[in-house]
Amino acid sequence: MIAFEELLAVAYKKERLQSRRLARGASISEHAALVRTLQKAAGEQSLQDLIDARRAGQDRHADALRARETRRAERVDEAKRHRHRVETEGWRGWFDGSALPNPGRLGIGGVLVGPLGATVEISAAMGTGDSSAAEYLALIALLEAALREGAADIVMYGDSRVVIDDMNAPQNAGIRSLAHHAARARALIARIGDVRLQWVPRARNVRADELSRAALESTGAAAEAA
Repeated sequence: MIAFEELLAVAYKKERLQSRRLARGASISEHAALVRTLQKAAGEQSLQDLIDARRAGQDRHADALRARETRRAERVDEAKRHRHRVETEGWRGWFDGSALPNPGRLGIGGVLVGPLGATVEISAAMGTGDSSAAEYLALIALLEAALREGAADIVMYGDSRVVIDDMNAPQNAGIRSLAHHAARARALIARIGDVRLQWVPRARNVRADELSRAALESTGAAAEAA
């Protein structure tokens, strides 16, 4: 007789429950009850054929799981390698725009860091408008700086979901009032190459925020002096 443990290994949960009920009702061992249950499930094929078929299915399922885990591990490793390349080989940038009041005077800030640590900072007044325009102008100024520096493989971080989502939207599906800014940014990205935009919370965009506010303070001071 086939070992009880071998039968348990291939029996479905429903079959194990049925065999336990059969054992109690017919006053037979659970082993014998499970044999009867699986023989019924086997139908015209033999019990051994049923066991062999289910083992093969379990092996295929286990192989598929292992392959899936291998692919997942490879993706994780590739993501880690990519982050390492960005940190040690690629360029990184942060941008921020401010309006005071909103709408009002605009100030932009940006930081571009090269793979060897060289840093370019941007702080400039940009006329008047609203905060979304300021954010876009900051992104554009940072892209222009990247183009001047010959940067490639850049990750640019901003805390404006409006701009990040607008840039990631399909072309001609973004915010109409910002379309001219988006077009300018996309044209610059096309000239640079690999540029990825990523949202970060304001707490991780401190220096760009400081630079944008410094630009506002300088224009405010100049206005007061005039």
